Amino acid sequence: MRRALILVVVAAAAALAGVWTASAVAPCALPPALMARIAPGKSAACPPARAAVDQPRTVEPPAVTVVSAAKREFVDRLFVSGTLVAREEAEVAARTDGLAIVEVHAEDGDHVRQGQVLAHLDRSQLDAQLAENDASTRRADAAIDQARSMIAQSQAQLQFASSDYDRGRKLEAGIMAASTIEQRQTAMRTAQAQLAGAQFAPGVAEADRKSRDAERQELLVRIDRTEVKAPVSGIVSRRSAKLGADASTSGEPLFRIIENGAIDLDADVPEQELARLAVGMPAELKLSGVEGAVSGHVRLVDQEVDKASRTGKARIALDDVSHAHIGAFASGEVELARREGVSAPASALTRDGDSARLDVVRDGKVEERRVTPGIVNGDAVEIKQGLAEGESVVARAAAFLRPGDRVRPVPEASAAGG
Repeated sequence: MRRALILVVVAAAAALAGVWTASAVAPCALPPALMARIAPGKSAACPPARAAVDQPRTVEPPAVTVVSAAKREFVDRLFVSGTLVAREEAEVAARTDGLAIVEVHAEDGDHVRQGQVLAHLDRSQLDAQLAENDASTRRADAAIDQARSMIAQSQAQLQFASSDYDRGRKLEAGIMAASTIEQRQTAMRTAQAQLAGAQFAPGVAEADRKSRDAERQELLVRIDRTEVKAPVSGIVSRRSAKLGADASTSGEPLFRIIENGAIDLDADVPEQELARLAVGMPAELKLSGVEGAVSGHVRLVDQEVDKASRTGKARIALDDVSHAHIGAFASGEVELARREGVSAPASALTRDGDSARLDVVRDGKVEERRVTPGIVNGDAVEIKQGLAEGESVVARAAAFLRPGDRVRPVPEASAAGG
């Protein structure tokens, strides 16, 4: 009991010491009544206590980041890829068989002009045949001359025989034997037959001469074909001609030439995009191993779609073919459209099929807009209908925003800076 009384006294003394310490250090923190009892002088110096007044708190609307709808240029592009091919490729084959290739004058990548000699075939055998033909032609000319002289000779013999027969026939009977007159008549008829035969000889000789002329013409054609010439101007894409090899009209072409050096990109296009392409549309292509883009344009759009792959073909002509190689892979973009339109952030749209919706802040309230999106360029979307230039668009579509909600719009630049 005594021990408990001692503990109570100690606790009371400690509490009283704490009150005196507080009155000395922070007297205004104590209740006014207690302060008036223990330190009346200090209590007067404390400011009067402020009465707690219950007042309603003002809650600010939530801040949302907005972007001002502005006009900008949009470009609609279609990605394409495929293989580089020659627009028109000429195959140069030998036009005569069995002759060896003795000279080659063109290599892969050479620029050639139409009519330029690319290779020579062996013509020695043809030259020998031409010399033989020349001799035959001279013999035919001699035969013609001989036939004509035979006609003159036969005519003279006929004239002599006719005169001799006429003289004998005019003599009176008994002066010349009848047998002699018959002999002269036979000689005349023989001369007539010989003349008739001689008159056919020049025709035969002239026919032989024409045959020799035809043979010569054929030989000249074959000799001309020993020069393998370029049928078009362009670039040699492949040389298959080899020295010493026998040329063949049915074998592999000796040369392949890209006509005028024109090269196209043979691109595969999905069928749903094929209808959007039109001849003349500009394009930018990327070639393997070539820095920078190569410009071009759509030259041809096929009207047929492959049943298996559901793709169609489009030919894109390259404006610069200096670094292009047929058979190489290439890709690029075709410019389908270029126009000015109202822009909105892609993150602001909520897609719903072909249409979309976004939120606009007007007079501090949220409005939901149904819009028609168009071309997409990066993070910007063209809005064809439903949005006017200068309107404030909520930068990111948010599920917690409802039409009519009050918000505090913060421009995107300010939000980023904050």
